[in-house]
Amino acid sequence: MTSENQDSWSENTPVPLYVITGDQGPAAKSFNLVTLIATRSEPEAEMQPEPAAILTMCTYPLSVAELSAYLGLPFSVVTVLLSQLVDEERVEAIAPVPVAAYPERGLLEAVIHGLRKL
Repeated sequence: MTSENQDSWSENTPVPLYVITGDQGPAAKSFNLVTLIATRSEPEAEMQPEPAAILTMCTYPLSVAELSAYLGLPFSVVTVLLSQLVDEERVEAIAPVPVAAYPERGLLEAVIHGLRKL
C-alpha cells in the first residue's frame, strides 16, 4: 500500500469504540436514557475529544439520550464515558423524576380547566 493510499484509508476509517472508551476501569454506572447530566468542571486541553465535548455540551443539563445523539455514539459507549466523568467528579448525574412523583391526571386537567377560565 502506498503512503498516499494509506493516508486516505486512515481518514475514512472509523475509530473503534474501545479506543474512545479506553480502559473501562470500575464498572460502568447504570444510567437511564433520561438521566440528566450537568457539567461540574471545564474541559482540559489534554482530554480526549469525546469527554471534552460532553463537558462543553452539558453546561445546561442534557439527557444521556441527547448526548448519545449529539455525539453520534451508542448509548453503551456514552455511559462508559459518563461513568468515568462521574468518578472524576467532572459531571453530575441527576436521576429522572420517578413516575410516582407526577401529579394525577385529574389534577392536571382541573388546573388546565381553571387556567382556561381565566
